[in-house]
Amino acid sequence: MKTTALRFATAVILSAIGSASADDDKHVTCGSAIKLTHVESGGKYLLSSDDRQLHTGSGQQLVTAAQNERSPKGLWQVREGTDEPLCDVGTPIKCGQIIRLMHLETGSNLHTHAHRSPLSNQHEVTGFGQGGEGDSGDDWKVVCEGGGYFSGGSEYWNREKTVQLKSVATDRYLGASSTVKFTEQNCGRGCPILNNLEVFGRTSSDSYSHWKVELGVHLYK
Repeated sequence: MKTTALRFATAVILSAIGSASADDDKHVTCGSAIKLTHVESGGKYLLSSDDRQLHTGSGQQLVTAAQNERSPKGLWQVREGTDEPLCDVGTPIKCGQIIRLMHLETGSNLHTHAHRSPLSNQHEVTGFGQGGEGDSGDDWKVVCEGGGYFSGGSEYWNREKTVQLKSVATDRYLGASSTVKFTEQNCGRGCPILNNLEVFGRTSSDSYSHWKVELGVHLYK
């Protein structure tokens, strides 16, 4: 169930989408609300969720990749990991840092576990918990393009670069594929997620697990 605070936060963020100036720093920061686009599918699909539940597997909240870039269903707030120190709003997220992504519209966290995904039989990715409180299956490691600072890359998550999110609980990467989508054949007539991509936990670190921050409200100190 949404709290008053979540509804207020969503309203504020929606009114400010796209308001970040070109002079802003390019780091993704704690407390920011971001939209993640899937690179392999051409950047047309965004990580999305709503209050519908899966009818298979865990029965938890549905997470897919959808094409509507203006929908609030694609906004996720960047937070510290479950057992990590509280991060200050506006602090840049480091490569290798453990984070959670809280879905602003529903208050659930991006989550994965060993239940099988309905289309590709990989690991399910769902929304889990309430008000941003869930469990260790909500924790993701930020894997930066170039491998991070100690591999000669950036020290911080740069929103202009591709990124991978690796589940701490399962060692699987957040992934999707332009060839694995919900159709009338596998979802039925009147399917509410028709043409959305399945989002899954993937063993391989490959092009299907690359994402990029394209839109959002970015907070800075």
